[in-house]
Amino acid sequence: MSDLPSVLVGHQPLAPADVVAVARDGAPVVIAAEALDRVAHTRNVIDGLAADPHPHYGVSTGFGALATTFIAPDRRLQLQASLIRSHAAGTGAEVEREVIRGLQLLRLQTLASGRTGVRPIVVETYAAMLNAGVTPVVREYGSLGCSGDLAPLAHIALAAMGEGEVRDAAGALRPASEALTAAGIEPVTLVEKEGLALINGTDGMLGMLVLALHDLEALLVTADIAAAMSVESQLGTDAVFAADLMALRPQEGQATSAANLRAFLSNSPMVASHKGPDDGRVQDAYSLRCSPQVHGTARDTMGYAAMIAGRELASVIDNPVITVDGRIESNGNFHGAPVAAVLDFLAISVADVASVSERRTDRALDPARSHGLPPFLADEVGVDSGLMIAQYAAAGIVSELKRLAVPASVDSIPSSAMQEDHVSMGWAAARKLRRAIDGLGRVLAIEILTAARALDLRAPLEAGPATGAVRDLVRTVAAGPGPDRFLSPEMEAVTELVQSGAVARTAKEYVNV
Repeated sequence: MSDLPSVLVGHQPLAPADVVAVARDGAPVVIAAEALDRVAHTRNVIDGLAADPHPHYGVSTGFGALATTFIAPDRRLQLQASLIRSHAAGTGAEVEREVIRGLQLLRLQTLASGRTGVRPIVVETYAAMLNAGVTPVVREYGSLGCSGDLAPLAHIALAAMGEGEVRDAAGALRPASEALTAAGIEPVTLVEKEGLALINGTDGMLGMLVLALHDLEALLVTADIAAAMSVESQLGTDAVFAADLMALRPQEGQATSAANLRAFLSNSPMVASHKGPDDGRVQDAYSLRCSPQVHGTARDTMGYAAMIAGRELASVIDNPVITVDGRIESNGNFHGAPVAAVLDFLAISVADVASVSERRTDRALDPARSHGLPPFLADEVGVDSGLMIAQYAAAGIVSELKRLAVPASVDSIPSSAMQEDHVSMGWAAARKLRRAIDGLGRVLAIEILTAARALDLRAPLEAGPATGAVRDLVRTVAAGPGPDRFLSPEMEAVTELVQSGAVARTAKEYVNV
């Protein structure tokens, strides 16, 4: 059991921080007592419908295109098990543990709402699996994002039934039945309505959206510090980031990024060294001068995406759903369109931030544009290649990010004999956003590695407090200027500093942002 504070499920909507704590950090969950009471009350409604000779979708009928087929009581246990087994049809590589835990947590929150009709034992089993670190194996392909993330959620349900494969708390691959027994968890036998309740949700795409927003918050601060290091080391000006200039265009994200740049460049001897009438340059290139505009747009995109995520975290998504007054109603709330659209929107901004970062890196390596730095920041020009190929790596990643920015949500492939004739592709949008965020971290790491070397090469001019601190952090894992050496390990090490948030935290220690 983790020593992190418990996350209460079923009391109120989960906060994004709750999702990150359980999914990524392994925080335990506790089910609110009132949630179990609601669940038991609603289950009584389902039991009454199950005894009704008239068919009710999801209770006494088949599913999807077979929704009009009445299922006799003696076949309903088989119906629920067959639903989960057939829908656990994912293929491809295993999905990351944090994604699976987020998926399961968000489905648990909906189950605890009392609007799905499951029994309390199902809620308790999902919570017990999370707390024991039993993570079902979920495959990368299988979800169309409508009726929600069916296949991924079915793999979770299959494991709760004691079937399929899981990773235990130590990460070992084990049969689900064996892992549940070792954790003291009884497999569940699903009854009427429960199979549908376990698989009709946007939980996978939503969980990945919440994790992406968490990571992007630190990465955009990192983008600002990277831009500041590039502006400083390329002898650019900070005048264009002035607050009164930003106020002429009141875009909130832009203002935040500009404020960060001002703070990160404040008290820089290097910036001060060329201020005044003797500086003959009229203005810097767009990749330096327009950094707040590009980074700020990504911030505003994040703001919109966070609003959508907040609404979805407050949602109860199932089909059919049991209303507060006891009706069981079919609906279309499982359609992932709202989440899919913002996942795609974020992928566009991620590609743009990475693109402008790579352009700043390239400028530092070009003696025609770097204002006195050696070609490719090489030690012995002609013998050494310096950081030439590091820029190639950044360019290759940016090219891929542009491809990943092509929206998934504009695609749709009909399924289920044309019953499900328009789908969101939200799961696919989330998967490519995760890859894009990884790429952004690597591109920013290459810019920071480059700018750190450029700052060193400006000696005896000194960097500012914040930029100098980040340069010093980089020096803990990557050596300074010198003859060519094996560069890949240094790139990976700086990437870890970026993706762990260490760069952003270090910069923030020296400024108030």
